[in-house]
Amino acid sequence: MICERFAPSPTGLLHLGHAYSAMMAWDAACANGGEFLLRIEDTDKARCKREFENEIFTDLSWLGIRWPEPVLRQTRRMPAYQTALDELIALDLCYPCKCSRKDIEAALSAPQEGALYTYGPDGPIYPKICCNRSMTKRSTDDAVRLNMAKAIDYLGGKSTVNTLNYNELGHGKVEIIHLDADSLINACGDIVLARKDIGTSYHLAVVVDDAFQDITHVTRGADIAPATPIHRILQALLGLPTPNYRHHRLIRDENGKRLAKRDDARAIRLYRENGASPQDIRAMVGL
Repeated sequence: MICERFAPSPTGLLHLGHAYSAMMAWDAACANGGEFLLRIEDTDKARCKREFENEIFTDLSWLGIRWPEPVLRQTRRMPAYQTALDELIALDLCYPCKCSRKDIEAALSAPQEGALYTYGPDGPIYPKICCNRSMTKRSTDDAVRLNMAKAIDYLGGKSTVNTLNYNELGHGKVEIIHLDADSLINACGDIVLARKDIGTSYHLAVVVDDAFQDITHVTRGADIAPATPIHRILQALLGLPTPNYRHHRLIRDENGKRLAKRDDARAIRLYRENGASPQDIRAMVGL
């Protein structure tokens, strides 16, 4: 049986792009006699608010989407993320990082032979300032990073990692996407596994939770596609299953800019309050 999920963060109101993603996942689950799960990704306590969470429930119910209770909340899953992090630390694949954003920007702006100011899924590629620090030196002010080169070596080297793959369903057919070890090192870099203020990261939590919930199909926006190789290598390192991925087009405004949560003019709540129907929302996003 297939299992789809929708996993919003309650940091703002849902907009048309969220509705498109949720309805795509819901439709796929219904069409295949599968299950649809709702997950609340609320680890960012500074930005997540209960009022936004309540609006998520209201918006999705209004759209005709249903899900089993209780809803999984990531703030209740911290021990699971710590277990996964401890496993990667025990493999000697991690290091503590004390760098601020200013430290990283300063290092990247300094002249470096052959270096480029490159951006990846998490922003500027980390310049490995702390890569020689030992986890025994970690303080409470440190984040934890994955040493991507060491992770690739642990899995058998570049040639082995290049055989790892996942299924991409976002273009109307099944495409087998192979990882590229050089791209993981140079275009993703040493990603954060645990932020100092949260204790986990999006990448680690989403991989652990997808496995825990037996998710078979991940439907999400094309803007997340560059992070999928990170998730695939974490699955390999942790011995977790790999779901199918469906990265869909983004819903954009009249100027071609993708929607953001701060774009309240396209919030589902506003459409609902102004008399739109769920069928109107489907028409707006092309479903």
